[in-house]
Amino acid sequence: MSEPDICVVVPTIREYECLRAYFENARAHGFDLDRLFVVLVTEDFCDTEEMEAMLRQEGVAGAAFDGARREAWLRERGVAEYAHLIPDASHAQTSFGLLYLWANDFEYGVFIDDDTLPHDEWDFFGRHLENLAGGREVEVVRSDERWVNVLYQSDADLYPRGYPYSAMNERVETDTVELESEDVVASQGLWTNVPDLDAVRILMDGDLQGQAQTRTEGADFERDFVAAEDQYLTVCSMNLAFKREIVPAFYQLPMDDNEWAVGRFDDIWSGVFLKRAADLLDRRIVSGFPLCEHNKAPRSTFDDLANEVAGLELNEHVWEFVSEAGDPGDSYADAFAAMADAFLEADPDAYTNGAFLHHCGEYMHDWLECLETLGERRVPALADD
Repeated sequence: MSEPDICVVVPTIREYECLRAYFENARAHGFDLDRLFVVLVTEDFCDTEEMEAMLRQEGVAGAAFDGARREAWLRERGVAEYAHLIPDASHAQTSFGLLYLWANDFEYGVFIDDDTLPHDEWDFFGRHLENLAGGREVEVVRSDERWVNVLYQSDADLYPRGYPYSAMNERVETDTVELESEDVVASQGLWTNVPDLDAVRILMDGDLQGQAQTRTEGADFERDFVAAEDQYLTVCSMNLAFKREIVPAFYQLPMDDNEWAVGRFDDIWSGVFLKRAADLLDRRIVSGFPLCEHNKAPRSTFDDLANEVAGLELNEHVWEFVSEAGDPGDSYADAFAAMADAFLEADPDAYTNGAFLHHCGEYMHDWLECLETLGERRVPALADD
């Protein structure tokens, strides 16, 4: 029996049964499920016992954490003063999963959204670990706008959620790069069916139900790739694997639960932070396979727009603030601290809701302090939590 070395983090309030498909995919491809420990991040109104019963039925280790359980976990580990790092009723609660990983003996993390399913033809967990192992040649992409559209291989002319409007209509150049075994720190799988678009682009695509009229399919994704150094890309957390080492630079910011009502950019901005830190450390983020099927439920596109609009202007500039932060060879923690300082030094009056950047800078420093405390108390992954 293997010891768990992969922490699977799933934010969910209703569709956690999707995990059965991921477990079946692992069995079909011979992947050892004993390597997984699943952290279900949920709300107080959800049935955590039912969620944990599902995991037991599947023979997979794990635990469900609603708000009360998260507070208790933080208190037991002496970091209750950092509870504010985990926002209420927000997808950014995935940060709790990062804290859990960091406090325990896991070497890898995997983020899965509960409105996704694996493709049968892909060994979902195995392919992510293969990507993280490096040791192969992949395409390297750059553009004249310093942003790489993760959908650049498609003929659909779509731009994903979080891609700056000012970076559209870019000219793309490609080459190849040989990845060494230590080079890759994150593996982003992309998505068929409903593309990951923001509300403005969904409206432009003619859809009022929060999805998209234009759908993606396997043929839209031809090969894995990496964004070149000093280039940025959107990182979506619905299908993502990563190494433990990146956690200090991968905080999912306090979205939704803030006085500026900024939301919906938690994974996007954390991806910008990660890309900057990876560049400083000469590391790579691989995007492409394994694909997942994104089955986003219908909802009002205008509700999504209301949730996104407070941060739209900031999203155009966040990458500019961090693109000069840090020095080559910095640790992930040092790079993240430098990015936090860049936010604290920003002029809050220069942009709509610019003061939110200062708020984030303070939380980013708190994140590093919390990790330092938890790291001093790291325990085996199967400890009684």
